[in-house]
Amino acid sequence: MASRWLVVLMTWLACAGCARPAKTPDPAPTVDGLMADYAKPDGPGASVVVIHDGRIAFSRAYGLAEVQTHTAATVETNYRLASLTKQFTAMAVMLLVADGKLRYDDRVVDVLPGFPDDARQVRIRHLLNHTSGIWDYEDFVPENSTVQVKDADVVRLVAQAGRMRFEPGTQVRYSNSGYAVLARVVEQVSGKSFAVFLRERIFEPAGMRGTVAYEAGISTVPRRAYGYAPEAGRLRPRDQSPTSAVLGDGGVYSSVVDLAAWDRALEKHTLLGEAGQREAFASAPLPGGASAHYGFGWFVDQDAGRPRLTHHGETCGFTNAIVRYPAQRLTVIVLTNRAGGEPWRIAQSIANHWLEAPGREPWPFESMANSR
Repeated sequence: MASRWLVVLMTWLACAGCARPAKTPDPAPTVDGLMADYAKPDGPGASVVVIHDGRIAFSRAYGLAEVQTHTAATVETNYRLASLTKQFTAMAVMLLVADGKLRYDDRVVDVLPGFPDDARQVRIRHLLNHTSGIWDYEDFVPENSTVQVKDADVVRLVAQAGRMRFEPGTQVRYSNSGYAVLARVVEQVSGKSFAVFLRERIFEPAGMRGTVAYEAGISTVPRRAYGYAPEAGRLRPRDQSPTSAVLGDGGVYSSVVDLAAWDRALEKHTLLGEAGQREAFASAPLPGGASAHYGFGWFVDQDAGRPRLTHHGETCGFTNAIVRYPAQRLTVIVLTNRAGGEPWRIAQSIANHWLEAPGREPWPFESMANSR
Protein backbone atom coordinates (compact mmCIF):
# COMPACT_ATOMS: atom_id res chain seq x y z
CA MET A 1 0.00 0.00 0.00
CA ALA A 2 2.77 2.39 0.96
CA SER A 3 4.64 1.62 -2.21
CA ARG A 4 1.52 2.39 -4.30
CA TRP A 5 1.18 5.85 -2.66
CA LEU A 6 4.88 6.41 -3.25
CA VAL A 7 4.35 5.74 -6.98
CA VAL A 8 1.39 8.15 -7.01
CA LEU A 9 3.42 10.82 -5.22
CA MET A 10 6.38 10.43 -7.60
CA THR A 11 4.05 10.63 -10.60
CA TRP A 12 2.42 13.83 -9.22
CA LEU A 13 5.79 15.46 -8.59
CA ALA A 14 6.94 14.60 -12.10
CA CYS A 15 3.81 16.11 -13.62
CA ALA A 16 4.11 19.19 -11.42
CA GLY A 17 7.66 19.63 -12.63
CA CYS A 18 6.51 19.38 -16.22
CA ALA A 19 3.94 22.11 -15.57
CA ARG A 20 6.47 24.66 -14.35
CA PRO A 21 7.12 27.53 -16.76
CA ALA A 22 10.42 27.33 -18.58
CA LYS A 23 13.21 29.44 -17.19
CA THR A 24 13.94 32.60 -19.15
CA PRO A 25 16.93 31.86 -21.38
CA ASP A 26 20.23 33.45 -20.39
CA PRO A 27 20.24 36.87 -22.12
CA ALA A 28 24.03 37.21 -22.22
CA PRO A 29 24.65 35.31 -25.49
CA THR A 30 21.89 37.25 -27.24
CA VAL A 31 23.03 40.66 -25.97
CA ASP A 32 26.72 39.92 -26.53
CA GLY A 33 25.96 38.93 -30.10
CA LEU A 34 24.01 42.12 -30.74
CA MET A 35 26.78 44.24 -29.17
CA ALA A 36 29.70 42.47 -30.87
CA ASP A 37 30.59 45.50 -32.99
CA TYR A 38 31.13 47.56 -29.80
CA ALA A 39 33.21 44.94 -28.00
CA LYS A 40 36.49 45.57 -29.81
CA PRO A 41 39.40 45.99 -27.38
CA ASP A 42 40.80 49.08 -29.12
CA GLY A 43 37.67 51.00 -30.11
CA PRO A 44 34.84 53.07 -28.61
CA GLY A 45 32.23 51.04 -26.86
CA ALA A 46 28.80 50.93 -25.26
CA SER A 47 26.88 50.20 -22.08
CA VAL A 48 23.58 48.33 -21.85
CA VAL A 49 20.97 47.86 -19.14
CA VAL A 50 17.70 45.96 -18.99
CA ILE A 51 15.24 46.86 -16.22
CA HIS A 52 12.46 44.34 -15.71
CA ASP A 53 9.91 44.09 -12.91
CA GLY A 54 11.54 46.94 -11.03
CA ARG A 55 15.08 45.59 -10.94
CA ILE A 56 18.16 45.52 -13.15
CA ALA A 57 17.84 42.20 -14.96
CA PHE A 58 20.99 42.61 -17.06
CA SER A 59 23.78 45.16 -17.44
CA ARG A 60 27.07 45.04 -19.28
CA ALA A 61 29.65 47.31 -20.91
CA TYR A 62 31.77 46.82 -24.02
CA GLY A 63 34.83 48.48 -25.56
CA LEU A 64 36.44 51.71 -24.43
CA ALA A 65 35.15 54.92 -22.88
CA GLU A 66 38.33 56.70 -24.01
CA VAL A 67 40.47 55.17 -26.71
CA GLN A 68 43.59 57.28 -26.17
CA THR A 69 43.99 56.20 -22.53
CA HIS A 70 42.56 52.73 -23.13
CA THR A 71 39.95 53.34 -20.43
CA ALA A 72 37.37 50.57 -20.47
CA ALA A 73 33.68 51.38 -20.57
CA THR A 74 31.68 50.27 -17.52
CA VAL A 75 28.03 50.41 -16.54
CA GLU A 76 28.89 53.61 -14.62
CA THR A 77 30.45 55.32 -17.64
CA ASN A 78 28.67 58.60 -18.42
CA TYR A 79 27.81 59.19 -22.07
CA ARG A 80 26.43 62.31 -23.66
CA LEU A 81 22.76 61.43 -23.97
CA ALA A 82 22.01 63.69 -26.96
CA SER A 83 18.23 63.73 -27.42
CA LEU A 84 17.57 61.32 -24.56
CA THR A 85 18.09 64.57 -22.62
CA LYS A 86 14.66 65.76 -23.74
CA GLN A 87 12.85 63.59 -21.19
CA PHE A 88 14.64 65.50 -18.40
CA THR A 89 13.87 68.88 -19.94
CA ALA A 90 10.24 67.85 -20.19
CA MET A 91 10.22 66.70 -16.57
CA ALA A 92 11.66 70.06 -15.47
CA VAL A 93 8.74 71.82 -17.18
CA MET A 94 6.23 69.38 -15.69
CA LEU A 95 7.61 70.05 -12.22
CA LEU A 96 7.11 73.78 -12.69
CA VAL A 97 3.54 73.12 -13.83
CA ALA A 98 2.99 70.99 -10.73
CA ASP A 99 4.43 73.85 -8.65
CA GLY A 100 1.79 76.17 -10.11
CA LYS A 101 4.44 78.41 -11.68
CA LEU A 102 3.69 77.53 -15.30
CA ARG A 103 0.84 76.24 -17.45
CA TYR A 104 1.11 74.10 -20.58
CA ASP A 105 -1.13 76.52 -22.47
CA ASP A 106 0.87 79.62 -21.54
CA ARG A 107 2.12 81.49 -24.58
CA VAL A 108 5.90 81.32 -24.73
CA VAL A 109 6.11 84.99 -25.68
CA ASP A 110 4.42 85.86 -22.37
CA VAL A 111 6.89 83.78 -20.36
CA LEU A 112 10.21 84.28 -22.10
CA PRO A 113 11.47 87.78 -22.95
CA GLY A 114 12.89 88.02 -26.45
CA PHE A 115 10.87 85.17 -27.94
CA PRO A 116 10.01 86.24 -31.51
CA ASP A 117 6.69 88.01 -31.93
CA ASP A 118 5.88 86.12 -35.14
CA ALA A 119 5.71 82.99 -32.92
CA ARG A 120 3.25 84.59 -30.47
CA GLN A 121 0.77 81.71 -30.75
CA VAL A 122 3.30 79.07 -29.69
CA ARG A 123 2.37 77.54 -26.34
CA ILE A 124 4.56 75.63 -23.89
CA ARG A 125 2.70 72.49 -24.90
CA HIS A 126 3.66 72.97 -28.55
CA LEU A 127 7.36 73.06 -27.67
CA LEU A 128 7.05 69.89 -25.62
CA ASN A 129 5.42 67.82 -28.34
CA HIS A 130 7.17 69.26 -31.42
CA THR A 131 4.08 70.92 -32.87
CA SER A 132 5.33 74.50 -32.48
CA GLY A 133 6.32 75.19 -36.07
CA ILE A 134 9.48 77.09 -35.08
CA TRP A 135 12.61 76.47 -37.11
CA ASP A 136 15.51 74.34 -35.97
CA TYR A 137 18.32 76.59 -34.77
CA GLU A 138 20.90 74.29 -36.36
CA ASP A 139 19.75 75.56 -39.76
CA PHE A 140 21.33 78.91 -38.83
CA VAL A 141 24.65 77.69 -37.38
CA PRO A 142 27.47 77.78 -39.98
CA GLU A 143 29.19 74.43 -40.46
CA ASN A 144 32.60 76.03 -39.97
CA SER A 145 31.59 77.86 -36.78
CA THR A 146 34.19 77.67 -34.01
CA VAL A 147 31.97 79.27 -31.34
CA GLN A 148 29.64 76.99 -29.42
CA VAL A 149 25.96 77.90 -29.37
CA LYS A 150 24.19 77.92 -25.99
CA ASP A 151 20.51 77.75 -25.06
CA ALA A 152 20.35 81.53 -24.65
CA ASP A 153 21.49 81.93 -28.27
CA VAL A 154 18.76 79.72 -29.68
CA VAL A 155 15.98 82.30 -29.27
CA ARG A 156 18.03 84.77 -31.30
CA LEU A 157 18.80 82.18 -33.99
CA VAL A 158 15.16 81.12 -34.29
CA ALA A 159 14.13 84.75 -34.71
CA GLN A 160 16.30 84.96 -37.83
CA ALA A 161 13.78 82.87 -39.75
CA GLY A 162 11.22 85.69 -39.64
CA ARG A 163 8.39 83.22 -40.19
CA MET A 164 6.99 79.90 -38.98
CA ARG A 165 7.21 76.51 -40.63
CA PHE A 166 3.48 75.99 -39.96
CA GLU A 167 0.72 77.16 -37.65
CA PRO A 168 1.30 75.85 -34.11
CA GLY A 169 -0.60 72.68 -33.29
CA THR A 170 -1.41 71.76 -36.91
CA GLN A 171 1.60 69.55 -37.74
CA VAL A 172 4.46 67.74 -36.04
CA ARG A 173 8.09 68.31 -36.92
CA TYR A 174 10.92 67.31 -34.60
CA SER A 175 12.61 70.47 -33.32
CA ASN A 176 15.70 70.77 -31.17
CA SER A 177 14.91 74.47 -30.91
CA GLY A 178 11.80 73.74 -28.88
CA TYR A 179 13.73 72.00 -26.14
CA ALA A 180 16.49 74.61 -26.02
CA VAL A 181 13.77 77.24 -25.60
CA LEU A 182 12.19 75.14 -22.85
CA ALA A 183 15.50 75.13 -20.98
CA ARG A 184 15.41 78.92 -21.05
CA VAL A 185 11.79 78.86 -19.86
CA VAL A 186 12.86 76.72 -16.89
CA GLU A 187 15.56 79.27 -16.04
CA GLN A 188 13.21 82.22 -16.43
CA VAL A 189 10.46 80.73 -14.28
CA SER A 190 12.57 79.04 -11.61
CA GLY A 191 15.25 81.72 -11.24
CA LYS A 192 17.93 79.02 -11.36
CA SER A 193 20.28 77.87 -14.08
CA PHE A 194 18.95 74.93 -16.05
CA ALA A 195 21.81 72.69 -14.91
CA VAL A 196 21.21 73.52 -11.24
CA PHE A 197 17.45 72.98 -11.57
CA LEU A 198 18.00 69.54 -13.09
CA ARG A 199 20.45 68.59 -10.37
CA GLU A 200 18.32 69.79 -7.47
CA ARG A 201 14.87 68.76 -8.68
CA ILE A 202 15.58 65.63 -10.75
CA PHE A 203 19.02 64.05 -10.52
CA GLU A 204 19.53 64.19 -6.75
CA PRO A 205 15.98 63.15 -5.75
CA ALA A 206 16.10 60.27 -8.25
CA GLY A 207 19.46 59.05 -6.96
CA MET A 208 21.31 59.81 -10.21
CA ARG A 209 24.64 60.52 -8.55
CA GLY A 210 26.86 60.80 -11.62
CA THR A 211 24.46 62.54 -14.01
CA VAL A 212 25.18 66.14 -15.01
CA ALA A 213 24.06 68.77 -17.50
CA TYR A 214 27.60 69.51 -18.60
CA GLU A 215 28.89 73.08 -18.84
CA ALA A 216 32.53 73.49 -19.81
CA GLY A 217 34.45 75.41 -17.16
CA ILE A 218 31.61 75.04 -14.65
CA SER A 219 30.99 71.32 -14.17
CA THR A 220 32.83 68.08 -14.79
CA VAL A 221 31.63 64.67 -15.92
CA PRO A 222 32.81 61.79 -13.73
CA ARG A 223 33.78 58.57 -15.54
CA ARG A 224 33.25 60.39 -18.83
CA ALA A 225 33.02 58.70 -22.21
CA TYR A 226 34.51 60.61 -25.14
CA GLY A 227 32.93 60.54 -28.57
CA TYR A 228 34.31 59.14 -31.82
CA ALA A 229 33.20 59.18 -35.44
CA PRO A 230 34.26 57.39 -38.64
CA GLU A 231 36.69 59.34 -40.78
CA ALA A 232 38.77 58.04 -43.67
CA GLY A 233 38.01 54.46 -42.69
CA ARG A 234 38.94 54.92 -39.04
CA LEU A 235 37.18 56.00 -35.86
CA ARG A 236 38.66 59.32 -34.75
CA PRO A 237 37.97 61.62 -31.76
CA ARG A 238 34.96 63.85 -32.38
CA ASP A 239 33.60 64.79 -29.00
CA GLN A 240 32.33 68.35 -29.49
CA SER A 241 30.58 70.39 -32.16
CA PRO A 242 29.29 73.98 -32.37
CA THR A 243 25.96 72.82 -30.86
CA SER A 244 27.32 70.59 -28.07
CA ALA A 245 26.91 73.30 -25.40
CA VAL A 246 23.13 73.55 -25.86
CA LEU A 247 21.71 71.79 -22.81
CA GLY A 248 17.96 71.56 -23.25
CA ASP A 249 17.97 69.41 -26.36
CA GLY A 250 20.95 67.17 -25.68
CA GLY A 251 23.50 68.28 -23.07
CA VAL A 252 23.04 65.75 -20.25
CA TYR A 253 25.65 63.06 -19.51
CA SER A 254 24.52 59.90 -17.72
CA SER A 255 25.20 56.19 -17.27
CA VAL A 256 22.98 53.16 -17.67
CA VAL A 257 23.10 52.69 -13.89
CA ASP A 258 21.81 56.23 -13.30
CA LEU A 259 19.21 55.81 -16.02
CA ALA A 260 17.98 52.70 -14.22
CA ALA A 261 17.46 54.96 -11.18
CA TRP A 262 15.59 57.40 -13.44
CA ASP A 263 13.41 54.57 -14.72
CA ARG A 264 12.65 53.58 -11.13
CA ALA A 265 11.72 57.18 -10.26
CA LEU A 266 9.30 57.26 -13.19
CA GLU A 267 7.68 53.99 -12.20
CA LYS A 268 7.35 54.92 -8.53
CA HIS A 269 6.33 58.54 -9.26
CA THR A 270 9.14 59.78 -7.05
CA LEU A 271 9.32 63.17 -8.74
CA LEU A 272 5.81 63.74 -10.04
CA GLY A 273 2.39 62.29 -9.26
CA GLU A 274 0.87 59.68 -11.54
CA ALA A 275 -1.71 62.04 -13.05
CA GLY A 276 0.88 64.67 -13.91
CA GLN A 277 3.29 62.14 -15.33
CA ARG A 278 0.62 60.45 -17.43
CA GLU A 279 0.42 63.52 -19.66
CA ALA A 280 4.04 63.03 -20.73
CA PHE A 281 3.15 59.63 -22.12
CA ALA A 282 0.10 60.77 -24.10
CA SER A 283 0.61 61.41 -27.80
CA ALA A 284 -0.35 64.91 -28.95
CA PRO A 285 -3.44 64.97 -31.20
CA LEU A 286 -3.35 66.64 -34.60
CA PRO A 287 -6.19 68.00 -36.74
CA GLY A 288 -8.25 65.36 -38.49
CA GLY A 289 -7.71 62.76 -35.79
CA ALA A 290 -4.04 62.15 -36.58
CA SER A 291 -1.43 61.57 -33.87
CA ALA A 292 1.91 63.30 -33.41
CA HIS A 293 3.30 60.10 -31.82
CA TYR A 294 5.10 62.34 -29.33
CA GLY A 295 4.26 63.26 -25.76
CA PHE A 296 6.54 65.29 -23.51
CA GLY A 297 10.10 64.13 -24.17
CA TRP A 298 9.04 60.68 -25.44
CA PHE A 299 7.95 59.16 -28.72
CA VAL A 300 4.68 57.34 -28.08
CA ASP A 301 3.08 54.48 -29.99
CA GLN A 302 1.27 51.15 -29.64
CA ASP A 303 3.17 47.95 -30.33
CA ALA A 304 0.84 44.96 -30.72
CA GLY A 305 -1.55 46.71 -28.35
CA ARG A 306 1.18 47.48 -25.82
CA PRO A 307 1.99 51.13 -25.03
CA ARG A 308 5.59 51.76 -26.06
CA LEU A 309 7.77 54.75 -25.18
CA THR A 310 10.96 55.30 -27.14
CA HIS A 311 13.65 57.81 -27.92
CA HIS A 312 16.91 57.83 -29.77
CA GLY A 313 19.77 60.30 -29.49
CA GLU A 314 22.40 61.21 -32.06
CA THR A 315 25.01 63.89 -31.73
CA CYS A 316 28.70 64.47 -32.27
CA GLY A 317 30.36 61.14 -31.37
CA PHE A 318 27.41 59.54 -29.53
CA THR A 319 24.39 57.44 -30.56
CA ASN A 320 21.88 56.15 -27.99
CA ALA A 321 18.45 54.58 -27.55
CA ILE A 322 15.83 53.77 -24.93
CA VAL A 323 12.63 51.71 -25.16
CA ARG A 324 10.07 51.34 -22.34
CA TYR A 325 7.07 49.05 -22.12
CA PRO A 326 5.35 50.41 -18.98
CA ALA A 327 2.68 47.71 -18.76
CA GLN A 328 5.31 44.98 -19.03
CA ARG A 329 7.64 46.89 -16.68
CA LEU A 330 10.42 46.50 -19.21
CA THR A 331 13.03 49.09 -20.20
CA VAL A 332 16.13 48.66 -22.36
CA ILE A 333 18.81 51.35 -22.71
CA VAL A 334 21.82 51.31 -25.03
CA LEU A 335 24.41 54.10 -24.85
CA THR A 336 27.37 54.30 -27.23
CA ASN A 337 30.27 56.71 -27.67
CA ARG A 338 30.54 56.60 -31.41
CA ALA A 339 28.63 58.20 -34.26
CA GLY A 340 26.57 55.93 -36.45
CA GLY A 341 25.13 52.53 -35.82
CA GLU A 342 21.52 51.80 -34.92
CA PRO A 343 21.31 51.16 -31.17
CA TRP A 344 17.51 51.53 -31.35
CA ARG A 345 17.36 48.30 -33.33
CA ILE A 346 19.64 46.65 -30.79
CA ALA A 347 17.48 47.92 -27.91
CA GLN A 348 14.33 46.58 -29.56
CA SER A 349 15.97 43.21 -30.23
CA ILE A 350 17.03 42.97 -26.59
CA ALA A 351 13.51 43.90 -25.48
CA ASN A 352 12.16 41.16 -27.75
CA HIS A 353 14.15 38.64 -25.70
CA TRP A 354 11.94 39.46 -22.71
CA LEU A 355 8.63 39.97 -24.51
CA GLU A 356 6.32 37.03 -25.10
CA ALA A 357 5.45 38.50 -28.49
CA PRO A 358 8.41 40.28 -30.13
CA GLY A 359 8.11 44.02 -30.65
CA ARG A 360 8.01 45.53 -34.09
CA GLU A 361 9.88 48.18 -35.98
CA PRO A 362 10.19 50.92 -37.01
CA TRP A 363 10.14 53.22 -34.03
CA PRO A 364 8.08 56.40 -34.55
CA PHE A 365 11.12 58.67 -34.90
CA GLU A 366 12.13 56.93 -38.11
CA SER A 367 9.18 58.49 -39.89
CA MET A 368 9.65 61.97 -38.41
CA ALA A 369 11.83 64.48 -40.27
CA ASN A 370 14.86 66.18 -38.77
CA SER A 371 15.37 63.73 -35.89
CA ARG A 372 18.51 64.04 -33.84
